[in-house]
Amino acid sequence: MVLSICLKSKNAFISHDFALKFCRYFSAAPPAKTSYGGLKDEDRIFTNLYGKHDYRLKAAMSRGDWYKTKEIILKGPKWIIGEVTTSGLRGRGGAGFPSGMKWGFMLKPFDGRPKYLVVNADEGEPGTCKDREIMRHDPHKLIEGCLIAGVAMGARAAYIYIRGEFYNESCILQEAIHEAYKAGFIGKDCFGTGYNFDIFVYRGAGAYICGEETALIESLEGKQGKPRLKPPFPADIGVFGCPTTVTNVLLFLKVLKNKIYFLC
Repeated sequence: MVLSICLKSKNAFISHDFALKFCRYFSAAPPAKTSYGGLKDEDRIFTNLYGKHDYRLKAAMSRGDWYKTKEIILKGPKWIIGEVTTSGLRGRGGAGFPSGMKWGFMLKPFDGRPKYLVVNADEGEPGTCKDREIMRHDPHKLIEGCLIAGVAMGARAAYIYIRGEFYNESCILQEAIHEAYKAGFIGKDCFGTGYNFDIFVYRGAGAYICGEETALIESLEGKQGKPRLKPPFPADIGVFGCPTTVTNVLLFLKVLKNKIYFLC
């Protein structure tokens, strides 16, 4: 009916493509499931990216979040890094550095310093909102990924450095972290495995340069966000002078996509 009203206007012109899209939009029937080559809708990592379902813990677990996470933790750091290395996963920040190798840099003899995991969720590029949508609609995937990566590196804490303008997303992420603490998934004795792991959310101040890992670390320490000279690299001297790995948000989600295959 709306389409017919539009057509009554003088000099109205509606293309064939627009008419099809218009009809599909107002159709009561759900869209048919699609497939692209060997990939289907069921292969999607982000099953709630459009926000059609609840982001909280109960709904997230019904979509597969936190599934067999305890089994992965019990297999230990070397096994996790071995599987990540075998999978060929690479960083999603642009450089494409092999993730297994990067995580392996953290497996060094304990020298008395704690190890840290830092998640780069600053996302300062104009018009880029991929991490924002993930944290808004699928925060538990990021939290679970932090725990698995933290166990692999021997880290006892993770800092999620989120862009300062993402206020709503930081609140949602903090709520999801609280749920994970309450359920015993993170914090002291995660899943009853004896492993302790904490997660903190740190909001940036809008500086684009803090997307660079060492500038991000400087900002996290309360300093001006200015890049450091390398070497030393963060794996040797990172946050608070301790071994640190800075990782992109998307990498954790890719690890979670492969976690079922890791256990097969």
